[in-house]
Amino acid sequence: MLKGISPLISPELLKTLSQMGHGDEIVLADAHFPGESINSKVIRADGLKIPDLLEGMLPLFELDTFVEHPLVMMAAVEGDQLDPKVEERYLERIHKTNPNVPPIERIDRFAFYERAEKAFAVVMTGETVKYGNILLVKGVTK
Repeated sequence: MLKGISPLISPELLKTLSQMGHGDEIVLADAHFPGESINSKVIRADGLKIPDLLEGMLPLFELDTFVEHPLVMMAAVEGDQLDPKVEERYLERIHKTNPNVPPIERIDRFAFYERAEKAFAVVMTGETVKYGNILLVKGVTK
């Protein structure tokens, strides 16, 4: 056990975060996301909720300040609706370490899949909320 690092951050996730460079992207995926068929680097975090992982990761992970949107989520499919509480719960945790982060960008489902395919890694969580996936862009440590 290391001091100052959330016990929710597995050794594999810690190593992955450390290996990522500026501009690399990581997806925190809900339990329904097709992570294994989209990306070859999948980290299992079954049973963990995304807000808790965000709170554990963001003290260790600088968000990119050189891109317009360092946080990206999936937009609702036509005819479906987003639950605004999902984004609110994520932002509550994100703002603890990143109070001035730009708004979350919402992109089409298939555009999100394309970004996830090229991402450095996909973290499969136990999150069960609809449209719960979030992509983070890593920045430079200040």
